[in-house]
Amino acid sequence: MARAAFTNDQVVITEHEKMLQASTVTGILAGLKEYVAGYDADSNKFFSFITAFTKETIHTEEEFEQKLWQLLNCLHIMDGEEWDGTVASDPEHDNFSFSLCGKAFYMVGLHPRSSRLARRSPYPAIAFNLHAQFEQLRERGVYGNVRDKIRHRDMAFEGSINPMLEDFGNASEAKQYSGRQVGPDWKCPFHAK
Repeated sequence: MARAAFTNDQVVITEHEKMLQASTVTGILAGLKEYVAGYDADSNKFFSFITAFTKETIHTEEEFEQKLWQLLNCLHIMDGEEWDGTVASDPEHDNFSFSLCGKAFYMVGLHPRSSRLARRSPYPAIAFNLHAQFEQLRERGVYGNVRDKIRHRDMAFEGSINPMLEDFGNASEAKQYSGRQVGPDWKCPFHAK
């Protein structure tokens, strides 16, 4: 899906220096508002919004995960929009998806220290993908095929399928955002206001 988005020039990429600066939070929210406003729900193309943090140093997966959730918490506090009613706001719920600008998003955390090769990037980054796009794939009956292709490529590239991946509704997607493998006792450090 990411390959298709880049091939079709359907990716918005923004840069910020550090993950936890006030200017980063306001900049991401402003960019996401534009992205949401420009999203064409009738298109069959996959759109993605990516933010890279060019002066952020990450030493471990745990550090990235901590900063990711701190940033998401700051974005949530500053957002001011109602949580998308199509998804749960409780990260322990199987139907949880993060909401910003009134829309649900599935996040993909990327950074140089990721244990998953597919999640490694030169800079720490977050890809924000509208949850509605995945629901459209389900409605068109192609979600399973797309999911299986992604997992097949992951197997070929990595030698294994990412153990954190679950279909939406089977387990909270909060466990997937940072890319770090977490155990069954992991608790999401986020609580919706």
